[in-house]
Amino acid sequence: MVKGSYLIIPISILVHLTIINAVLYNLTPKTYLDVLNIGYYNISWLVIAYSFNYYPTARKERFLTNIHKLFQLYIVYGLSYFAFFALRQFESSLLQEQLYVFGIICFCLLVSRAAFYYIRSKYRLVGGNFINVVVIGRDQNLKKLREVFDEPDLGYRYKGYFANQHSASPTYLGTFKDSLDYIKNNGIDEIYCTVSQLQREELKALIDFADNNLKKLKIIPDNKEVFTRAMSIEHYGTVPVLNLRLLPLEKEYHRIAKRSFDVVFSFLVLVFVLSWITPLMFILIKLDSKGDLFFKQKRHGVNRKVFWCYKFRSMTTSNHANKTMASLSDRRVTRMGQFLRKTSLDELPQFFNVFVGHMSVVGPRPHMELQTGEYQVSVDKYLVRHFVKPGITGLAQVKGFRGEIVTKADIVNRVRLDIFYLEKWSLLFDIQIIAQTVKNILYGEEKAY
Repeated sequence: MVKGSYLIIPISILVHLTIINAVLYNLTPKTYLDVLNIGYYNISWLVIAYSFNYYPTARKERFLTNIHKLFQLYIVYGLSYFAFFALRQFESSLLQEQLYVFGIICFCLLVSRAAFYYIRSKYRLVGGNFINVVVIGRDQNLKKLREVFDEPDLGYRYKGYFANQHSASPTYLGTFKDSLDYIKNNGIDEIYCTVSQLQREELKALIDFADNNLKKLKIIPDNKEVFTRAMSIEHYGTVPVLNLRLLPLEKEYHRIAKRSFDVVFSFLVLVFVLSWITPLMFILIKLDSKGDLFFKQKRHGVNRKVFWCYKFRSMTTSNHANKTMASLSDRRVTRMGQFLRKTSLDELPQFFNVFVGHMSVVGPRPHMELQTGEYQVSVDKYLVRHFVKPGITGLAQVKGFRGEIVTKADIVNRVRLDIFYLEKWSLLFDIQIIAQTVKNILYGEEKAY
């Protein structure tokens, strides 16, 4: 499986900024050693690189794949670099020197890019950064896909294919009926499906299986009218492949932006709110009832990883906490707990979960382990919400689907809105949800439970 790939972009950014600053410091300290100048050189690089979508690299991308993007970036950054000299009114005699300096910067960045792809290729050749794949359905495209999968520097581990027509091929793994158990039991990361070889019912079953088991499904298209909001097309050689659920947060830039926002936001809450409200809560909760200040419970997070979720205790201590969800008129809720739940102050300790990386400020709400086990069986596509970190608040909550789950429609609508959030995520969307959450709390529109 892929491990450590989330570090590629942060390390690349650090290396590139180090190159830029080191070259400027050593070759032109006169124009570099100024806070404004240093800030401009670094920020302009980051902004321009982001606008060109420079850092995200697809698994199939090689050094020459998007080389044109690199030279476009150099041109725009060069214009920005020399425009700054005009704005700062440096002597014109420095121009020739700065052309040389900028050339060195570009050369070093080019070498670092070549080194990155070389190291990544070698790392994959020795077994790192790989994904396990299978193909369901066999047609003329299978051979073309194999040519891509068999390139060792791309990091694919092709396990074989399934087809309803039996074959003596050593890579034939069985019929469609055999495929689901094999995928589940053999650590398969991505499924490639040849639509033309499956019946409509089989295709629907495969889509539901992938969504409910945290598997990535990519479809080699045909005419069976399979569409989702998050669908995208990729090319493997000359073979078009539909990625059925390409989520915005699969992009490194977006994950870094969301995580950075979470760290800053949670740090501010921890320092300026929880630092003084926690001692106050300790006194009030202890005076109201016996028990600990915090209530902690195991919840399922991203990819169903279990973590301890923290809250201010709002109920009396009992042995049913992990089995029975709180209801609107639950007798276990203390007097102080009623106030905490009405104002959502009981959720504040979860900013610690956000800060350490278990949760996000905005995302699908985490459920008890018992509930996850129940809903993943009874609610279609329930596990799709586990592709991202759970949140303190979310789209479903601000739309009113919060609190006790009484009917199946309650959880179905939450899952529907959670999936919509995953497919439409943006940092602005998160900020809007946070603002709506605060508004709901201030105006009493949150449903207490």
